[in-house]
Amino acid sequence: MGFLEHLDELRRRLLYSIYAIAAMCGVTLWFMSDMSVALQKYFFDLSGGKQLLATQMTELFMFQFKLGLFGGLILAAPFVFTQLWLFVAPGLYAREKKVIVPFVITATLLFGTGVYFNHRMAFPTMVGFFVQFSNDYVVQMFSMGGMFSFYVKMALGLGLIFEMPMLVFFLARFGVVSAGFLLRKFKYAVLIIFVLAAVLTPTPDIATQLMFVGPMLVLYLISIGVAWAFGKKKPKDAD
Repeated sequence: MGFLEHLDELRRRLLYSIYAIAAMCGVTLWFMSDMSVALQKYFFDLSGGKQLLATQMTELFMFQFKLGLFGGLILAAPFVFTQLWLFVAPGLYAREKKVIVPFVITATLLFGTGVYFNHRMAFPTMVGFFVQFSNDYVVQMFSMGGMFSFYVKMALGLGLIFEMPMLVFFLARFGVVSAGFLLRKFKYAVLIIFVLAAVLTPTPDIATQLMFVGPMLVLYLISIGVAWAFGKKKPKDAD
């Protein structure tokens, strides 16, 4: 395929992904009322039982609209990863093209694990860090839109971070990286991970940044194993 053909293929895969997300948004809108109440209660509990503020007339409407989009993206993840696989498949060997199902399942599970990790640990840690600054003289009041914005940024950020082993899988298969290379560059990877955590976290607190650093370090070590198991073999090792 030429350069323009690659661009056309990318455009087609992106359009299919957008169609899938739009279709899944229709599903989330059906359950919007229950989803909205559940997330509002989740924020309410994390903020120490304080009611959230909606300072704009459209804020609650936009919250539900964005929640529907976010839910649609989560539900459409398997189809989006399928489109990603179909885009890169021409560069793989014939036997590798047949493992589309394991790839889609693994990528979806990794992404879902990142989103769940944010919901259960990372986001509560961030909110808990800031709630502790309350005192008898200052009343902390959390905006519904602001709280949800932080939640989505962290969820998507961690969801993508948890895809590190899949990224290394492709890089290793194309011969870009190897297990030895990743192991030798570990100390530089640690530095880059801390820098990325500082950039990706929507807040400057150390607690939230460490919630990003920890998974990235573990995933980097897992990625070394992935590169060793699936990396491009040298000619002398070929069958």
